[in-house]
Order: sequence, then C-alpha cells, then structure tokens
Amino acid sequence: MESKEQAVNLDGLIKQLREIFDNDKVDIDQVKQLMSTHRSNPKEWRKYAHFDRHRYTRNLIDTGNGKYNLILICWSPGQGSGIHDHANSHCFMKMMSGSLLETQFAWPENSEIDPETHFDEGSELKAISKTTFKCDQVAYINDTIGLHRVENPSHVEPAVSLHLYAPAINKCHVYDQRTGKSTLVSCTFFSESGVRTPYKVTEKKGFLTFESKVKNDEQHIIDTNGSSKTSIIPA
Repeated sequence: MESKEQAVNLDGLIKQLREIFDNDKVDIDQVKQLMSTHRSNPKEWRKYAHFDRHRYTRNLIDTGNGKYNLILICWSPGQGSGIHDHANSHCFMKMMSGSLLETQFAWPENSEIDPETHFDEGSELKAISKTTFKCDQVAYINDTIGLHRVENPSHVEPAVSLHLYAPAINKCHVYDQRTGKSTLVSCTFFSESGVRTPYKVTEKKGFLTFESKVKNDEQHIIDTNGSSKTSIIPA
C-alpha cells in the first residue's frame, strides 16, 4: 500500500499510520515519509500536551491497532532523557514545536547484560553524532544504529515532539555515560488521550511483536507477524 502525499491534520496522520501498520510488513521509509509530510498544528495536539517542571512527560495519543504507540513528549526548557536503547523497537520522532538535540552513542564495548539483574558492566560510551531537529523534521533510530540521548537545549523555550514506537516499549535500558553501565527501567505515561494517568499499574493487551529486517541495504521492513502481551506502568 502506498501512503498519501500529505496528512492534512493529526487525525489524518493517525488514520494513515493505522492503515500502514495494518499490513504484515511495514516499510520504515514509508512511515518516515508520512510523518515528514505532516505539518504540525498546535491547535490539534495541544489537548495532549502536559508539561511538568521536574521532568519531560510522555503522553499517549494512540495505541495503533495494538502494533505501536504514538506518544506526544513535552520538554520544558533544559529537560532531557538519559542515554537509552529502544528494546528492539523502531523509534520515529517528529518535531512539533521548538527544537531538540539528539546525541547518538555507540554501544559499550564488550557490553553484556546479565539476564538476572538486567545490569551491564560496560565501558565509557562514545558519542558518534549530534543533530539538532527543528519543527516538522523527522528522526529515526533503532538498536542497530546505537543508543541516544534527546534533550531540549533551550533554557527559555519548551519543545514538543511526536514519537512512534513499533512495537510499543514498556521497558528499556538507561546507560551511564562514564561507565557504560545500564539499568532496566519502566517506560511510563504521564497522560493517556489527554487525561492525566492515575497512579496505578494497568495492562494493555494485544500488542504485536516486530522484527526489523534489512534486505540488500535498500529495503527496510518491520515484520508485524506474531503476538505478545505488554504491561505498561503509567506515571
């Protein structure tokens, strides 16, 4: 299936993403193109935007037929993420307002995560690239590319970004830059569908497993066959 040239509004973007992910295999470049052609309109996403002065917030917009999560992340001035992986998920980031600095890191040398403790004795992380993304630009990363940190470099302006994670992520590893040590953490939601998330554990069923495949370095495919159950611990 070919995507339309332009998503007229946020609802149109959500609709077309669902159509794309309704297939067993999804072309990564097709998703990137669709998100690139959409133009941010604060009137459409403002109802999902929640800011917190102590941390950036992850606000769930859509669960994508159980195949992905579409999340609006709100960054107050100076806020940023830790260095993290993506738990074998595909991460698409669309800038909606302001700008964000992405720093990509190579995986720690001789990195090996203990399956019992989920703790990694690694080495100092090496930055391999830094890129600033502005409104309407799109970024993409998966674990074969490396780790990354995202931060709002402005001390006065907030930033807002739209993230698609396929499949949905409920846990990932956060890394210490100096030592390369990692810790398994839960990924939580500050709000769902614009409503502040209660402080309790909830369970979402029906998420599908994905497998990234690269063929001849030209075709980038997400395989959506299979099924799994993912627990999400809201903030």
